[in-house]
Amino acid sequence: MGHITTVMKFLFAFILLLTGLGGPPSLRAQTSPDDKPAPPRRRSGIFTLYALDPLSRTVCFADGKEGMAFVNNGWENRCSDLSYTLAGNGSLVSGIELNRMAAIVDLGTPNDLRGRYGYDDADNGGVGFASLRLEGGKVTILQNNDNPSKATWQPLLEAAKLTDIKSSANAPIQLGHIYLLRIADSKDKSSQQIVKLIVIAYRPEEAVTVRWELL
Repeated sequence: MGHITTVMKFLFAFILLLTGLGGPPSLRAQTSPDDKPAPPRRRSGIFTLYALDPLSRTVCFADGKEGMAFVNNGWENRCSDLSYTLAGNGSLVSGIELNRMAAIVDLGTPNDLRGRYGYDDADNGGVGFASLRLEGGKVTILQNNDNPSKATWQPLLEAAKLTDIKSSANAPIQLGHIYLLRIADSKDKSSQQIVKLIVIAYRPEEAVTVRWELL
């Protein structure tokens, strides 16, 4: 009888071990937050910058979140690619981090782009914004969309201004305007971001909302 009891106890303990029930925490599989794969880089999004909010007055294009952070009761920069400032009656500012250089080009409204480049689009439509892309290292825009299966692209002439990068580039905020933004690193020539964005809402002296997308 004692032998049977011993065997039963052994079998029960073995079952518990296999199922992970009742065992000490140190024997159970632990999942560390550091073991989780890094989230994929964001390519686009909508973000509202608030002039007076310590965190969301800037945005990070790597994850589409606020650029500042509270850390251990301190206020620190996390990743600030674009900022909203009240200076100049409301401006978008980039190139604000250490070693960062930037250029911002105001392309005007969707209707302005349609008029200059000749493609078909609805009034204040999204064709122009959507078609802005990098092709062979150059920014292009739709040329002809009469036949969607044979659409052609043309160089965006205003993109030439992206070569004029400087520290703390800025542009006045205009509701409904499309902007091109280039961010480079003076210490790392391989580091570069080109972003298109459109101002979709603006409350002067309070907040500006942009739709953005990496090219």
